[in-house]
Amino acid sequence: MSDAYVVGVDMIKFGRFPERTVPQIGSEAALLALDDAGLSIQDVQALYCGNLYQAGAMVGQRILQEIGQTGIPVVNTANACATGATAFREAWMAVKAGVYDLVLAVGVEQMGKGLLGGGGGGKGIPKEGLLGSGLMPAVFAEAGMEHAKKYGTSFEQFAKVSVKNHHHSTLNPKAMYQIETPLEMVMNAEMIAYPNTKLMCSVNVDGSAAAVIASESKARELGLMKRAIRVRGSALTSDPWQERDLVMPDVNTCTRQAAKTAYEMAGCGPEDIDLVELHDCFATAEILHYENLGLCGDGEAGKMIDEGQTALGGKVPVNCSGGLLSKGHPLGATGIANIYEVATHLRGEAGKRQVEGARLGLTHVIGLGSACAIHVLEAPAAA
Repeated sequence: MSDAYVVGVDMIKFGRFPERTVPQIGSEAALLALDDAGLSIQDVQALYCGNLYQAGAMVGQRILQEIGQTGIPVVNTANACATGATAFREAWMAVKAGVYDLVLAVGVEQMGKGLLGGGGGGKGIPKEGLLGSGLMPAVFAEAGMEHAKKYGTSFEQFAKVSVKNHHHSTLNPKAMYQIETPLEMVMNAEMIAYPNTKLMCSVNVDGSAAAVIASESKARELGLMKRAIRVRGSALTSDPWQERDLVMPDVNTCTRQAAKTAYEMAGCGPEDIDLVELHDCFATAEILHYENLGLCGDGEAGKMIDEGQTALGGKVPVNCSGGLLSKGHPLGATGIANIYEVATHLRGEAGKRQVEGARLGLTHVIGLGSACAIHVLEAPAAA
C-alpha cells in the first residue's frame, strides 16, 4: 500500500455562530482546505464527514449542497469526541487502500452551552446524582483525584496546565479565547468539580476543520509534495472490558492501547515526537495523557508540567494551539483541528507559536464511551 498525505488542511476560527447552519460552518472549512491544496470539489473522489449532534442529518451531503454536488460517495461518522479524527482516519484508509487517490475529510459541530454527559436513560433507579455523576467534569475530576492519590499530583500542578494552554492561545488567531490566565486566577476561579475550576474546563464552541488527503502518486502528479504531510501512523481503539467499567469510566487504557499501535505503525517512539496536540478536555486529562502517551513515566507528569517541558520551547510542546481549554472543543471538528495544528508546525507555518525544527507530531482525541484516535504525522521531506 502506498503512503497517504495531507495536501490541504485548514480550520475556521472557533466561536459561536447561532445565525449559521452546521453545513454552512462545515463548508467554510472544506473550501479553506481545498484552497490550501489549490484544488476544487470537482477534484475530490469521496467525502468523509464527522459530526455528532446531527449525526442522522446527512451533514456530509448537505455540505456538498453548499460547495458542489458532484455525485461522489459520502460517509458520515459519529464517534463521540473522536468523531472528526474517525472521519479523517476513514478517509486516510480509503486512500491508503488504493480505493481513491484524493478525498476530503470534514469535521464540524455546533454546540450549545452547558455540561456534557450525565443522564443515562433506561429504567429503574437513575445513577446520576445518586451513585456519583456521569457529567464530564465529574468524571475527569475523579480521574485527576485518582492520579493525585497515587502519585501526589497537586491542585497547583493541574492548574498549571491551564496557565500554559491559555498562554499558548494568545499566539493562535483561530482560538476561541486568547487570554492569559495567571496561576492565581485559575486556582481561584469558580470550582466546577475539584480539582477542575472553570478555567480548567474546555470550551463548548461551534467550529469546523477539514483536510484533503492524497495518495503519493496523486500528490506528485499535482506538484503538492513540497507541503505534503505524511500520515505515518493511525490508530483507533475502544476500551477492553474491565471490572471497573461497571461503575466507573476508565480514561487511560484506551489511549495507552492506541498510542502503542500508532507508534508501532509509525516506526517511532514517544521520544521521537516533537510536538503533541492532545485531548485536554479538562486540565486533569492533560496530565494523565502525558503518561498515557509515553511522554514521561507513570507518576512523572506533575514534574513535567512544573519544569515547563510541555510548554512552547520545552522538551515536547503540548497543545500549542491553546488546546481545547482555549481554542475550544466542537466535538466533531476537534480531531481534524488537531491535524491542522500539527501540520501547520510541520510545514513551518505556525508563526509566533512555531515549534522550531519539528519533524514528527502526534494528535490525540478520546471520546469517553469509548473511542481513542491517534495520528502520527511527518513533515514534508523538502522542508
